[in-house]
Amino acid sequence: MDDYDYTTTWRTLIGYALKQHDEAWVDVVACAPDGDEWADVTFDNGHGIEEGCEFTLWTATRVYFPSCYDGAESVASVPRNPCDETTRHVGG
Repeated sequence: MDDYDYTTTWRTLIGYALKQHDEAWVDVVACAPDGDEWADVTFDNGHGIEEGCEFTLWTATRVYFPSCYDGAESVASVPRNPCDETTRHVGG
């Protein structure tokens, strides 16, 4: 039996994604939906169905959004401006 707790929040997952690109929450310039209460809603990001809400978050250099593979949710991002960085398959 799997006793691992897959509950998390978007605030936690986005925080990890921001850190991977040397950014932090203070670098966020815009977000949809407005406000931040959605970021603290707990959901199960393990396999199964998508439970986290939709969002798009912008910093000066990147755009962050939800990604999902087989029900396991995470945060993906792409550069905000044209550059040489390629984008892998999202959700794969």
